[in-house]
Amino acid sequence: MAEPILLLTVGHSYVVALNRRLVREMVRAGGDRWDVRCVSPDFFHGSRDLRPVPFEQDPFDVGRVTAVPARLTSRVHVFHYGRALEKLLRSQPWDVVHAWEEPYILAGAQLAWHTPRNARLVYSTYQNHAKNYPPPFKQFERYAMRRATAWITGGQTVVDVLKSRPGYVDRPFALIPMGVDTDHFRPDPAARDQTLRELNWTEPGAPVVGYLGRFTPEKGLSLLMNALDACPAPWRVMFVGAGPMEADLSTWAQKHGDRVRIVTGVLHDAVPRYLNAMDMLCAPSQTTPHWREQFGRMLIEAFACGLPVLGSDSGEIPHVIGDAGVVLSESDPAAWTRAIDALLQSPARRADLAGRAVDRARTTFAWPVVAARHLEFFEQLLARRP
Repeated sequence: MAEPILLLTVGHSYVVALNRRLVREMVRAGGDRWDVRCVSPDFFHGSRDLRPVPFEQDPFDVGRVTAVPARLTSRVHVFHYGRALEKLLRSQPWDVVHAWEEPYILAGAQLAWHTPRNARLVYSTYQNHAKNYPPPFKQFERYAMRRATAWITGGQTVVDVLKSRPGYVDRPFALIPMGVDTDHFRPDPAARDQTLRELNWTEPGAPVVGYLGRFTPEKGLSLLMNALDACPAPWRVMFVGAGPMEADLSTWAQKHGDRVRIVTGVLHDAVPRYLNAMDMLCAPSQTTPHWREQFGRMLIEAFACGLPVLGSDSGEIPHVIGDAGVVLSESDPAAWTRAIDALLQSPARRADLAGRAVDRARTTFAWPVVAARHLEFFEQLLARRP
């Protein structure tokens, strides 16, 4: 029997147990042909409005996942792993090293430096804005991509930006989206009823408009508040997340009394409960000179829970939504008011979009589908001449 193919996947996102679903599904899909291992920081502080996260344990991790020390984790561009990662990279004749770190950050360059020369090194990247990085990040990116075998991205807008960029243009790439755990994120009427009771909202009541994400200006919260102010149909709204605009939301909520709930401190594994309490999700992200929506994980999580989704045309959102939701101009509040009002008044339309959403989640974004596509791409790279 042939020796299994050795795959090591490394990323700071793996500190959250749900994000390691990719690893679990690659193990399942790989069977005896692949030996899949994972490296995560033992703690990641995050930045801005992100909460500090110690490594989240999972029974599946035993023998497959190693949590190693990492430094400067509050500054993602310069955070890096300790010597334990270097030792692990040198301990096995890895066939593929998958770096779920951007090539232009220090941790990405560190992986390029320590990955054995015979291994295929593949980066996952979400750079969907053309940027000229200052030193030393420009040098990090050039060095990492010179060493890289290939790259993976989750979005068409990233392909549009990187396919002609030096270092990327002559490397094979694959467009593979982020995944969602369709066992954890699923339609759950009982969770809806319980969550609405905990929020002291009685049923029957007006449909619940939902928002999930960071409370920051670029996420379009001002547009959503203005659109709801002008909406004639009855509504309730729930904002789930955290960030610097929490005070603005609270001030706005005072005008609307019991129709508004602002929920903070929600851990990722509790998010499905709140999504199920919504009747639609709004993602009114706004493009800025330095940012546009890179993917929108909340979109696929809402899809999996059977939610109609309204999203702006910022960045990757239209590609993620496809025909399973409604795409609106990020600069047209009146269009948002009309679209929200139409869904509030049409349970049949909401049900149609909910069915499309669940189908798209299960056929395109479910982790088993995403994991299989990763292994297929790695197989293609191994078949190529080094």
